Amino acid sequence: MKPHLATFFTGGTISMRIDPATGGAIPMLSGEEIIAQVPGLNDLAEFDLINFDRLPGPHWTPQRMMELAVAVREKLREERIAGAVVTHGTDTLEETAYFLDLVLDTDKPVVFIGAMRNSSELSWDGPENLAAAVRVAIDPQARGLGVVVAMNSQIISAAEVTKTHTESTDTFQSRDFGAMGYVDKDRVIVMRRPFERDHIATDKVESRVDIIKMFAGADGRFINFAIDDGARGLVVEGLGRGNVTVPAMAAIQRAIDAGLPVLITSRCPRGRVLDTYAYDGAGKQLKRIGAILGGMLPSHKARIKLMLALGAGWSVQQIRESFEK
Repeated sequence: MKPHLATFFTGGTISMRIDPATGGAIPMLSGEEIIAQVPGLNDLAEFDLINFDRLPGPHWTPQRMMELAVAVREKLREERIAGAVVTHGTDTLEETAYFLDLVLDTDKPVVFIGAMRNSSELSWDGPENLAAAVRVAIDPQARGLGVVVAMNSQIISAAEVTKTHTESTDTFQSRDFGAMGYVDKDRVIVMRRPFERDHIATDKVESRVDIIKMFAGADGRFINFAIDDGARGLVVEGLGRGNVTVPAMAAIQRAIDAGLPVLITSRCPRGRVLDTYAYDGAGKQLKRIGAILGGMLPSHKARIKLMLALGAGWSVQQIRESFEK
């Protein structure tokens, strides 16, 4: 018997075609219409189709991510469901995929895909990506990998994946470690497992977490505004190893004194945050005043994890231990 897959269609470029009235691409295709464009797909699996939404990537919110996570969790609890495939707009695909990777506690495969070309273009990559995702989701090797992204024949962990190019079909990359595996025609090749997987048991998300970016000459105005505007947590995208400007330090101290968890990440595309330096505004000083080092996560993913940790009611110390382990 063919395996059963829960297949969630949420919109994105994979569902888009050119709208004659506007001259631009918008979400139009249903899940049934997309699957019909993939020859031989129904030979691989039986599909439980869920037309969850028709959103472009920028329209996603943390609340909608949680609603998707709950829906996927309920389907995966069905014994007959072997795994799930989720289509998504690529602009925020890595955030939603990581969100689900954190909140879902299952060994069943969950595979995210999108497309960089819409269905009105000759180079539409949606059908190929969907076929690859199905092959991954039904393959026994995918069990226990956590949520993954399967695009351009690569299999990448949701915790590692980053969109690196605005248009190229090989945009999704694991910049530090490389892909976990590949889809080669009809074969799935898994070369490594995730280094570690985090789990946050919660159905709540604290959306009042802001990202503040450091740059040459940055001061504490935006940090102070976030505090005064009711932020419950802050992610500071620092420089290099996670260093910040001297004028920003007073505002960071104020946030910490107010009981806010303050995560430090880096604007560098590769590498981790570490308290290597001891000058004013550097990592050692930030740790000394109570800031939390964000490891290898980019700022937008650190925000996702912090929102869920706060939703779960974690203390600042629990958050610190999770990020700095």
